[in-house]
Amino acid sequence: MKKYEVEINGEIYHVAVRELTDDAEMKTQEPAETPEPDPKQEPQPSSAATGDGVHAPMPGTILKVLVSSGQSVTEGETLIVLEAMKMENEIVAPADGVVGEVLVQANDRVQSDQLLLTF
Repeated sequence: MKKYEVEINGEIYHVAVRELTDDAEMKTQEPAETPEPDPKQEPQPSSAATGDGVHAPMPGTILKVLVSSGQSVTEGETLIVLEAMKMENEIVAPADGVVGEVLVQANDRVQSDQLLLTF
């Protein structure tokens, strides 16, 4: 196995690559069966939302902040646009509420699970 160090957008990653022979069979994993949701159980909030605010689902750069402190928002409304891996990701309100404090602004770099704003 060969090991490489790769830099992407200023972040350094270590990867290991194994060369396959021409006659080597590529192995694929069958997708695991997804259990049916229990109708008695309440759905969990997305991983980006908690009771106190909204967290970044992945590291990236804030492109736009579309809300301000004290603003009322509805569930599913776009709050922030986050660029990660050259893709724009909309961070949406997990529920109806009022924005408490906005902790980021355009061009800020954020880490995964960083608190972006409070409700």
